[in-house]
Amino acid sequence: MSQPNIVYFVADQMRADSLHHMGSPASITPNLDAVCEEGVSFRNAYCQNPVCVPSRNSFLSGLYPHTTGHRTMHFLQGDDDPNILKVMKASGYEVIWVGRNDVVPADKTKIAYCDEYYDGTGFENLVDKIKTTSFGGHGSHGEAPTIGPDLYSFYMGEATEDNGFVKMDWTCVQNALNYLDRKAQANDGKPFFLYITLMYPHPPYVCEEPWYSSIDRSKLPPRRPDVSTLNGMPSMLQEIARKQGLSVWDEAKFDELRATYLAMVSRFDYQYGLVVNKLKEHGFYDDSSVFVFSDHGDYTTDYGVAEKAQNLFHDPVSNVPFLVKPAKRFDVKPGISNALVELADLSATIADMAGIELPYTQFGKSLREAIAGNPFHKDAVICEGGRIHGEKQAMELGHNEQSPYWPRLSTQYSEGPEHGKAIMIRMENQKYTYRLYELDELYDLDKDPLELNNVINDPAYAESVLKFKERLLRLMIETGDFVPNRRDKR
Repeated sequence: MSQPNIVYFVADQMRADSLHHMGSPASITPNLDAVCEEGVSFRNAYCQNPVCVPSRNSFLSGLYPHTTGHRTMHFLQGDDDPNILKVMKASGYEVIWVGRNDVVPADKTKIAYCDEYYDGTGFENLVDKIKTTSFGGHGSHGEAPTIGPDLYSFYMGEATEDNGFVKMDWTCVQNALNYLDRKAQANDGKPFFLYITLMYPHPPYVCEEPWYSSIDRSKLPPRRPDVSTLNGMPSMLQEIARKQGLSVWDEAKFDELRATYLAMVSRFDYQYGLVVNKLKEHGFYDDSSVFVFSDHGDYTTDYGVAEKAQNLFHDPVSNVPFLVKPAKRFDVKPGISNALVELADLSATIADMAGIELPYTQFGKSLREAIAGNPFHKDAVICEGGRIHGEKQAMELGHNEQSPYWPRLSTQYSEGPEHGKAIMIRMENQKYTYRLYELDELYDLDKDPLELNNVINDPAYAESVLKFKERLLRLMIETGDFVPNRRDKR
């Protein structure tokens, strides 16, 4: 039997609870909800870093960010770094890469990674433009933006027809559909790995009709309370909230931002449906394993904060959608799984499905058994980030107060505790975060699902803290490094 096709349909900055079947009463995601009828949606799936580059370096390799030092937006993969795209291409798959990069340095070729690459047309230039001129509170003709909460919220609302940021994902999806049309005509029997990685629902929070007005604002769940009302929260969260200054907003304005974000999620769902229909049209669907996930999540004003940060791990930014519709040849128990899983498990899973032995050490675990219904996958999953003092190369310098990213990035420049290294580990229904320079965190998700009460100093949880520290020590020893598959001459 030939190898199955593999399709990755990847969101950027989508939180797990933005899907209707994951608990969002206001969300409209019928195509993704339908995956549960023939595949699996993992409720407790976690990314390995809550920003783009480190997360993508992790899920395309099966390595943790700490293993190879991928903890910043400006340290991308080297030629010798393991990457599942290279493995799949070298193993005979036709690899088609559509959309976001954030993995291979811009001055490097992608020949080793894929057969075809489509970038969405000028994305890098669009980002530069959006950062300075396109948010609410900005001038729209190149004048200096108005510094304040509207700028730092990333909120734009309803899109105009000429918004290039809004158009980019449509270009990517069309490129993917065009490839499937060509593949059907070629009828060459070669398996394909179609890696579609879109921009939505990454800020700015902006969407066009009919999605923009489709979200019923009255169905939005309450926001998590502003961090200023809570105790024991990390200093990075507190500083971003203070600098963004969103506390001056009323709830109606918060609701507009959150509804626009869900509209972006709904549009992503629609575009996923287009790809599924095309797979079915050409007879590829039954022999394709389709994976839908996001590189990380988004606070969307929970705790009074927009966007995300490198060393914060609350569920809005670390718990991501992760759905799998396996090819028909594989056993599956459809529905929602409560197993603990990680994006680091992706590479091991598709290699297992394709019958490929990965030529490098990695730390993911194939999800085949979990997809087939095993309720246990891993006893622990992690998410990590931050830096040590003096690590200037991880500060990401270069943004002034006219950038919407200034509240977060200026806080990363601090040599206080804010941007310090930290690692979150979840076991069962508790989450522990070890912080290098400040108070650790512990949340009991059974009693406190919104992560409002840091019980790290509660004597009743002292035994849990010791258990977490021991498991974390073991994990760091196991995964702290690996020996590359080569023998150098001595």
